[in-house]
Amino acid sequence: MKIIDIDLTPEQYHQPEQRQQTVARALNVPDADIAGMAVVRRSIDCRRRNVMYHTTVQVRMKDEPELVAQQPNATYRDCHAAPPVVIVGAGPAGLFAALKALELGLKPIIVERGKPVSDRKYDIAAITRQKYVNPDSNWCFGEGGAGTYSDGKLYTRSTKRGDIGAVLRTFVAHGADPDIMLDAHAHIGTDRLSAIIASMRETIEGHGGEYHFNTRVTDLLVRDGVVYGVATTAGNIEGRAVILATGHSARDIYQLFHTHGWFLEAKPFALGVRVEHPQQLINEIQYHGRDYSTFLPPAAYSLTTQVSSSNQAIKQSRNPHGVFSFCMCPGGVIVPAATADGQQVVNGMSNSRRNSPFANSGIAVTVSLDDVPDKDVFALLRFQQEVERQTFHAAGDAINAPAQRLTDFLQRRPSASLNPSGYMGQCINSPLHELLPPFVVDALIQGFRDFDRKMRGFVTDQASLLAVESRTSSPVRIPRDKVSLQHPQLQGLFPCGEGAGYAGGIVSSAMDGIRCMEECARLFVSSR
Repeated sequence: MKIIDIDLTPEQYHQPEQRQQTVARALNVPDADIAGMAVVRRSIDCRRRNVMYHTTVQVRMKDEPELVAQQPNATYRDCHAAPPVVIVGAGPAGLFAALKALELGLKPIIVERGKPVSDRKYDIAAITRQKYVNPDSNWCFGEGGAGTYSDGKLYTRSTKRGDIGAVLRTFVAHGADPDIMLDAHAHIGTDRLSAIIASMRETIEGHGGEYHFNTRVTDLLVRDGVVYGVATTAGNIEGRAVILATGHSARDIYQLFHTHGWFLEAKPFALGVRVEHPQQLINEIQYHGRDYSTFLPPAAYSLTTQVSSSNQAIKQSRNPHGVFSFCMCPGGVIVPAATADGQQVVNGMSNSRRNSPFANSGIAVTVSLDDVPDKDVFALLRFQQEVERQTFHAAGDAINAPAQRLTDFLQRRPSASLNPSGYMGQCINSPLHELLPPFVVDALIQGFRDFDRKMRGFVTDQASLLAVESRTSSPVRIPRDKVSLQHPQLQGLFPCGEGAGYAGGIVSSAMDGIRCMEECARLFVSSR
């Protein structure tokens, strides 16, 4: 088969006859000579006036044999009696580590502080309805982790860390739309992820794996520097090794390491706001005023810039700050993502159809030890916690979102009124330019102005800012050896995923879980 890259207009892409004619012209062959074709990769290119689908097309010519692409599927073994590995956390890193364990002939025992995904939804509903946060079952904690309730975006830049195709095929095998194999910026949707996560559990349990829900890890079981299990609120659970995949909000795990004197490191992270626009406005900007609603999905964007300033707030740092969009949700809503009382945190999510009238995205500023007065391992974590506490207080000591019009924020003035919002809670009119740390405010102002130069119309009084977007990644890293992936002091412990500081999103976390389980299996072989 011939494989070519070709640009197609949205109309051409969605009309098979036009698509085939365009491909035939590109190959300089008669249309009738093409016996069949299939799109194997696609992305939307909005950079030019005429929006195009950039596609990779597989073409079969007349008289050529029909080839059926064989996608290798995972082969899971019966592991009921296999050597056990304890996996702490049922987010993407933990789940894909467990599935890899079944391939390698190991028995995964998953310990999850939260609830199964079907029960977790009731605790999430209570956050907005009853203003109550269950510290073990919320938008971040529970089966599927934070990714279950953040749109299910499957894009990653970590292309050298593992087989992205294997991760996507696993999702498809458990119920995801096969189109995720085609899209450069694929997503599943929160409404579909719950069933997919439950299907993964059926696979894991059906092949001998175990789940322990509502079970919080309180300590590691260590003998002569070797980790052989975990102590939990329900008793000890032992295994040959431990994969630690607790997510970026499991702050009690960092405190556990600190108490024992086990190595930790401060890690730069990012903090900012959620910006929310009418989705129609983003469509008009990205699609250059043309109505592509019949042919294209709600428009997305990805923005980044570096800012520096003579402002003293910026000069506190030796380096300029990065400002970037994060977890952009077309047709999405904003959710309260705190994991305990006294915190205010926002995040974005959307369902598979992305049919909300709003578009939202995190806009975050990089934060490093240069930006805070203390330099110890918990300095950035304390900074993160303090901003979340101050934001909670500004919202009336309740799970509300301090909000401000974007244009007023840029002018450093209070808003007379607020825009309609897709926030799943109440917005409180607040001067974010006074509430957020000065260097973050200054960097955001410069960043938004640069974004408006890149996307004319991005700065508008129709846009709102909601605070605070603070859980972009972990401000603490649990170190590990670069080759064995084990903690330098604790043999048999594999720090993994976002919580350990080695991933950022569903796909990169999944790939890290796979890598850690592969190294864990090598440890078993070497110890025989």
